[in-house]
Amino acid sequence: MLGLGVDRLRADMNRLLALLFHQGVLDEQFLQLQQLQDESSPNFVSEVVNIYFHESEKLLRNLRGLLMDKEFSDYKKIGIHLNQFMGSSSSIGAKRVRNVCVAFRAASEQNNRAGWVFESIGAARA
Repeated sequence: MLGLGVDRLRADMNRLLALLFHQGVLDEQFLQLQQLQDESSPNFVSEVVNIYFHESEKLLRNLRGLLMDKEFSDYKKIGIHLNQFMGSSSSIGAKRVRNVCVAFRAASEQNNRAGWVFESIGAARA
């Protein structure tokens, strides 16, 4: 009976992953990450994803702090955070997050504060 539960969970996970790939949330890099998991490190993917989530939370908190400052003018600082976020997103296959970072960075390089929101929303929907 326990085996049926595990098989069902595995099938549900595979359907969810297929949906995430189809929607463009994940890309091939996530598959490569999965291939690194084996019997010697059975939780490798979940550990890497957890690290990504914790680091992303810090980066988002830092970005939010910069964006909330109405007097902010150091666009290079935003670019540094976005490059970190883009790199970590690319490394685990978080395609849609990476695309938002690319659009956000393009707007910040043009010192286009209003464009941050619109470009990022458009990239998130793509």
